[in-house]
Amino acid sequence: MKRSNHTNMRLLAALTAVLGLSTVSASAMHIAEGYLPKAWAFGWMAVCVPFVAAGFLSIRRKVERSPKAKVLLAMCGAFAFVLSALKIPSVTGSCSHPTGVGLGAILFGPTATTILGLIVLVFQALLLAHGGLTTLGANVFSMAIVGPIVSWAAYQGLKKAGARPAVAVFCAAALGDLLTYVTTSFQLGVVYGNVGEYLTIFAVTQIPLAIAEGLLTVVVFNVLEKYSTAELRELSVL
Repeated sequence: MKRSNHTNMRLLAALTAVLGLSTVSASAMHIAEGYLPKAWAFGWMAVCVPFVAAGFLSIRRKVERSPKAKVLLAMCGAFAFVLSALKIPSVTGSCSHPTGVGLGAILFGPTATTILGLIVLVFQALLLAHGGLTTLGANVFSMAIVGPIVSWAAYQGLKKAGARPAVAVFCAAALGDLLTYVTTSFQLGVVYGNVGEYLTIFAVTQIPLAIAEGLLTVVVFNVLEKYSTAELRELSVL
């Protein structure tokens, strides 16, 4: 039975990775290379340092406690890579994309998910020209720090309140997605003086995207709940 569970996990991870390769031509709405002044760019990098350090420690502890969780961890990273690489054109002339980090936050917590988000953003910047290395700090803060914290807090709060798992997962993923873009809007608006304009631009597509991401995350979570119950219990998710 355990072997079957791991086989299903590997198949799911492989499928997610294959789907990710099909998004190579996409152009996601991370803050682009050179778009932020150097002071702001390096400032966001400095803010991210303690979160990244805590993330490495968190992943090491979780893997030592549950070695089988490595497959789940890899799958969460692939899931985030796929969703955040999808380009959704906006009627305002910009574009938006899901974030995919809510699933990792639910399973491994926000600090570990910071590392997953960092890896995803680095690969997208280098391989897909999504975002950039100079704006990596700002993108990590919005997508790999704020988003996972919101998703984790929402899931834990609803779980303690007795909400059904599907409801908790949906709200966690959707809220994490939305707050990522609220953060990005403030990051850009503070520099260019038009926070409201950025919020309006992204709201048109990001609200339905957040709903779609919430639903998709529920589907993936249900698969994991069926085939990887033991691993989820070890991670105190269930």
